[in-house]
Amino acid sequence: MESGEQKWRRLIFWRYRLAQETDDRQDSRKSVFYGWYIVGTLFFATFVGVGSRQGFGVFVEAWEEDFGASVGAISVAAGIGWAVNGIVQPFFGRLTDKLGGRRVLIWGVLGMGLGTMLVAASPNVYVLIAVYGFVVSSAAGGVFPTPASSVIVRWFQRKRGTAMSMVAFGGSAGGFIMVPFAAYLLVIADWRTAWLVMGAAILFLALPLLLAIVRSDPEDMGLNQDGDEEPISTPGDENDNSTSTRIAPLATTGWKESYRSAPMWQLSLGYSVCGITTAIVAVHFIRWASTEDITPSTAALAFGLLMAINGVGLLVVGSVSDRMQRKNLLGTVYLIRGLGFLALIVFPGVPALWAFAVIGGMSWLASVPLTNSLTADVYGLRNVGILNGLIMMVHQLAGGLAVIIAGSVFDIWDTYDPVFAVAAGFLVFAGVVSYSIRERKYSIRFQLPQPLPKSTPVVVAADGD
Repeated sequence: MESGEQKWRRLIFWRYRLAQETDDRQDSRKSVFYGWYIVGTLFFATFVGVGSRQGFGVFVEAWEEDFGASVGAISVAAGIGWAVNGIVQPFFGRLTDKLGGRRVLIWGVLGMGLGTMLVAASPNVYVLIAVYGFVVSSAAGGVFPTPASSVIVRWFQRKRGTAMSMVAFGGSAGGFIMVPFAAYLLVIADWRTAWLVMGAAILFLALPLLLAIVRSDPEDMGLNQDGDEEPISTPGDENDNSTSTRIAPLATTGWKESYRSAPMWQLSLGYSVCGITTAIVAVHFIRWASTEDITPSTAALAFGLLMAINGVGLLVVGSVSDRMQRKNLLGTVYLIRGLGFLALIVFPGVPALWAFAVIGGMSWLASVPLTNSLTADVYGLRNVGILNGLIMMVHQLAGGLAVIIAGSVFDIWDTYDPVFAVAAGFLVFAGVVSYSIRERKYSIRFQLPQPLPKSTPVVVAADGD
């Protein structure tokens, strides 16, 4: 039962949120906020970049034949790629905090485009491991999700979940288009041509767009978060003349301090399971389909459907998450994905393929904007780049290990069923952990404005540098 004071504070809070939404509707009548152009640009960069990487599994059988390599050996390339991508995330996150997201994104897209084209020149699996596992994967860490997310959270506060989901939607749309497109190129040409085309799309389409539009911070253009006429008060700022502000209870001066609180561990544990499950499917889904006598083109089409459904889900989740607790949505996303993995075990071939596409599509990349938005909500913007990078590192390292283990399991038992069963169990665990996050206590979204006299010492800005 709520006390009288708790009911009063809750009423005041929702009146405060209603006033914010009224301001949003008034702002919508004005010219389009420049931040949305940045969202569109990062959507496209994610579309071609993530979409190309999602197509790795399309080429496994072709590499088996061309290189004379086993599924396990090819999985090493993907596994190392996931691990390397994770290891560089905190590095790029720190660079983003120090230099700004624009510089990091430009160099990341440049490296990813050139590296993707170099994959086409791989003469054997060892070169594939070197180029894809190290060059492409490390460069991709300079694009998504850490640098892109860090830019978005600086441009948006009230619409943070919506904006983040729209960028992540680029990955879904990329998977929907690029994976079947890669399969099509494999049929009409060969795998080398496919990688050249995908690299050229990154280099000659995404890069110029980034150069023209993306800016690291709204202050670079004389703007404020969300396009507000007045800046959001930032306690601790020497020039702050505000009389009140919302303070995130866990905002700290140093990123290491975040590991003394539960949300950082809870988000990291859940995201590690996300990495395990998405990596397994990204690399082994089409190979699994071949064991069920399903053609690669059909499997690629099903994966495209998964990404299309996920795209719609992302937009819904992003909008809803700006109005309710993000942790409840995050937990539900993990549980739904667990049902998808169970479908791969319970149902036979073709029904399993389409069941997973539909069920998995409801949850696939939705965990990305929810996790990154929660991190910013709880810990503020001062160290958001490196914090998102550290969480993503756990995601990628877990995914890389899972890819290699899954390939070895298949080589030994000629089935992926044990892998899918373990993945489903992990997802139940991730759901429970996510539900347990105390968002109302720690998120800045649920903090009421508090008086802030000029004489009051404040350790750190809640949502700003």
